[in-house]
Amino acid sequence: MSARRRLKRVAASQPGFLTLKSSLDPTDLVASRRKRVNKNKKKNWNKYSDINDVEEFLEDVRLQERTTGGLLSEKTDDSLFFVDLGQPEKPEPKVEAAHHDEGKKRKGKASRPLRIDLILQRDSLVPPPKDILAYQQPNAKKLRRIAQNAERLAAKGVLPRRQKQLLSRRPVDRTAKKAETNNNPDRHYYNIWGQEPKASADPWYLQQTGKKLVKRPEKLNQKPSVLPAVEVIAPGGSYNPDFFSHQALLQEAHEVEVQKKKQEDKLERQLAVNKEDKATEETNLYEQVEGLVEEDENDEEVAPSKEDDEAALAAIAVTQKKTERQIKKEKAEKLKEQQRLTNRRQTEQQQQLFQLRSIKASIRQQEQKTKSKRMQRKSKQEAQKAQPRRLGKLKYIILIL
Repeated sequence: MSARRRLKRVAASQPGFLTLKSSLDPTDLVASRRKRVNKNKKKNWNKYSDINDVEEFLEDVRLQERTTGGLLSEKTDDSLFFVDLGQPEKPEPKVEAAHHDEGKKRKGKASRPLRIDLILQRDSLVPPPKDILAYQQPNAKKLRRIAQNAERLAAKGVLPRRQKQLLSRRPVDRTAKKAETNNNPDRHYYNIWGQEPKASADPWYLQQTGKKLVKRPEKLNQKPSVLPAVEVIAPGGSYNPDFFSHQALLQEAHEVEVQKKKQEDKLERQLAVNKEDKATEETNLYEQVEGLVEEDENDEEVAPSKEDDEAALAAIAVTQKKTERQIKKEKAEKLKEQQRLTNRRQTEQQQQLFQLRSIKASIRQQEQKTKSKRMQRKSKQEAQKAQPRRLGKLKYIILIL
């Protein structure tokens, strides 16, 4: 039995407790002595548990809270009782006044609330529970932290970013006179097709209003190719050319073919093979047989020796255990090796101070190499501008006619 239920039973057993229902008796609400039953088993929980008296007591308490706003035992006498002095006598109304007030009574009856509205009205005196969600504010912690941070910065004299931007803006000249209308008939007309003057407004204003023009990249000003849009052939390639111009064109084509022939001959000379260096059947057989018998004998002799050595080392490692003296000696050698490496590293760092001249020279060489590569890349790009552009992903396009 819970502590709350026990306290309410004790309160109901007191002689000063008042019940709102006439059918209930405070003495009946006191728990009578019950039969001792083993309630360790689940089947005896509902069988031997009688809570009707507790439910009736709680229902009576809830009824008192709804109707009177609290327990009757806690109310004062003035709020529960009043002195009945009888109904006051009213003077008899006059006949004329009765006929005159008849319309008012009808109006009063019509102004009374409807029965359905009276039913829907709240009849409980228990105050409604406090709505916690009504007092909550979204991101209250975050807003409170931002406000505290702003107060702390204001105390130090630090302005927020938004206020700094407003102060950095150029002040507007309010004293400037507005452009007056020109009613002179001899005035000059405005050329709508003329070149517009450059905008001299605030750059921040142009950026916010979207009137700021995008800066044109320098790469768009460069021509992708130096070749003309339409290639004009030599005069010797026309429909009816002159004899000398035609012979000059043939001479140029002949020189191109001569250069190609020279390149082919040079490549053949470089790839030429001496006949004496060619392999014969005897040399091939000698290369195939050479070293086969000696390698097998060496493998048979070496393989068992390696296995025997590994087995002997493993047996020695298992049978012999390191003594404490050997362990200390190995640890001392290990520390000595670490100290030697540390000293060597420090010595190398000190030696680098004397190598500053060579380091500077190597850096200078690296910069020169980078500069030469940049120049080569740039010259290669300039050379590509004089070549026809590739129109697809393939390097060559084969046309079948």
